[in-house]
Amino acid sequence: MTNPDLSHLSAPGTEIALRVTPKASRNAVKQEKGGLRVYVTTVPEGGKANAAVVKLLAKAVGVPKTRLRLVRGQTSRDKVFIVLD
Repeated sequence: MTNPDLSHLSAPGTEIALRVTPKASRNAVKQEKGGLRVYVTTVPEGGKANAAVVKLLAKAVGVPKTRLRLVRGQTSRDKVFIVLD
């Protein structure tokens, strides 16, 4: 399964809203009708799932992990990231 090309979201200041499914069978980023979904195999303990989401999202968007910041949803399944300069 290939992740969608989200390079159009790489502009600085872009907010990326998504829903996370932890403990999934595989890591994936999907564009669905309801928005962006990210599936990670890691458990939501100690920020492990968030770290996995950042890694997958950075790859899909085409930016380094350091350019993504979680602005809302630290402990929620619904998260909002912002692309930094």
